[in-house]
Amino acid sequence: METLTKLFGTSAKVKIMRLFLSNEDQVFNNADISKKTKVSLANVRKELNILEKINLVKRKVFYKEIEKKKAGKIIIEKKKNNGWVLDKSFSLLSPLKNLLIKSSPLESKEIISRLKKGGNLKLVIISGVFVQEKDSRVDILIVGDNLDNSYLDRAIHTIESEIGQELIYSVLETADFIYRLGVYDKLLRDILDFSHKKLINKLNL
Repeated sequence: METLTKLFGTSAKVKIMRLFLSNEDQVFNNADISKKTKVSLANVRKELNILEKINLVKRKVFYKEIEKKKAGKIIIEKKKNNGWVLDKSFSLLSPLKNLLIKSSPLESKEIISRLKKGGNLKLVIISGVFVQEKDSRVDILIVGDNLDNSYLDRAIHTIESEIGQELIYSVLETADFIYRLGVYDKLLRDILDFSHKKLINKLNL
């Protein structure tokens, strides 16, 4: 992320570009973008204005479903919103996607840095979006002892905001992982049999 930030000027711009490039057909309003990227609304507006000027994104009116409670019941209403969508006619769309999405979306040391305070980590495996493996069942597998699931959940959301995609992840205590490995658990076999990368491997797998 540090290299890309220097290249594109701000980490906010990188996050916002990744969000649109990873969700080509989805329309987002400013609040959606701010929530998903963890960028302030002021900076979202600033970066969108820049990206609009180079024709990477364009404005689009859409209808967003809103939950409301009436007479004790939850009803769904559609509300008109002003939003933004990726402009697929952008001349450098393919090379930009190769740079920000298809190459490793986040360096290994950055992922470890986000997760390392979540407990005594014994094994961290990345797959899925991180290695362009569409058939993988998870993007991140975390194994360790004394794990802080709340912290790890927040850390994963931070990583999601940086790469512009929602992640599928699994967290296991070491004893549970070793047991599952011994009985040829299908989830673990699917992870280990497909393309993956071990960022931490204190279990010597």
